[in-house]
Amino acid sequence: RLFTGDAPAPKANRRKAIVAQKRKAEAVEGTMAGQVARAAAAPIQCCRLTECLFETGIGTLLFARGSGSGQLVVGAFLLDTFCIGIKDIVLRPMAAAQLDSYLDMLSAATLMAPVDPSYARKLLRDLVQWSGSLGFKPHADFAAAERLFGDVDPQACETTFKFGQGGKPLYMAGPSESPPLVRHRMDQLSTQLGSDGFDYIVPVHEAAE
Repeated sequence: RLFTGDAPAPKANRRKAIVAQKRKAEAVEGTMAGQVARAAAAPIQCCRLTECLFETGIGTLLFARGSGSGQLVVGAFLLDTFCIGIKDIVLRPMAAAQLDSYLDMLSAATLMAPVDPSYARKLLRDLVQWSGSLGFKPHADFAAAERLFGDVDPQACETTFKFGQGGKPLYMAGPSESPPLVRHRMDQLSTQLGSDGFDYIVPVHEAAE
């Protein structure tokens, strides 16, 4: 039987495909998504929430998993329970020894209290659903960051959360929000709820327009 020089090609192509898949898997493992996936099965090291979140409407949820003596993945969720929902997310790897310093930095601005992980996850999901009903999407990294909770069951929490203030959404324009964004959000709320369906705190020049 005669063999041409092209015969080994299928085998070579398979080897190349295997090598490519391995490199792709290694690349994913090195990304934040890969780190979150690994950490999601690790022990929970911290779950804290701004104590006065439902009084002020703005606060932070901090959730960390990983080895107590090694590397952690920490998710910090900036929450607006009065209107916008999940405004920002910081997802980062951190040495376990750095966690206390990070908590001290957050606690310098506001008191943080321990909460059950099921409470935290239910809060996030319920807030996303409620703010979504007003037309606001959560921060773009929410889906990736929420995977950090792993097998934490939100249904284990029986708390019923009440969002808004005084029975209405209260839109508080942040200092980094541009005038066009403020106007867009005001228009969005007016369309969804009517002019009397929400309250707002915005710069005077924005409220007047």
